[in-house]
Amino acid sequence: MAERKIFITQSDKERLEALLQKDGEYLPRSKQGLRGLRDLQRELERARVVAPEEIPSDVVTMNSRVLLRDADSGEAITCTLVFPGDADMEKGAVSVLAPVGTAILGYREGDTIEWMVPSGLKRFTIEKVIYQPEADGHFEL
Repeated sequence: MAERKIFITQSDKERLEALLQKDGEYLPRSKQGLRGLRDLQRELERARVVAPEEIPSDVVTMNSRVLLRDADSGEAITCTLVFPGDADMEKGAVSVLAPVGTAILGYREGDTIEWMVPSGLKRFTIEKVIYQPEADGHFEL
């Protein structure tokens, strides 16, 4: 699959880069956790950084609520992309350090993404950005 350009706001990038610091409070100690940090770093390096007020409203940013469809099973999933300390799977709050969290960051409605998860390659289509803070005028959460 060809690599698409992703978008990220300057404020999200700054907060996410803080997570990548060695002394950050959420530094995972497992191999999977360390891989998540490396994946996030790669995504941040390739992202187009824009001001919060310039981010397109159909882009997944931090604290966005999205409707995803598993491209293989057809299962629909609604989740909110959050920082690690706010993650709560029972409430649908997915950490940006989780494989699917890193995978959807910066992509747009209609994009299908492929990402390795512990059980293998998964494909998700971002069907709808239900809520995006920046589109609603909330630039700092």
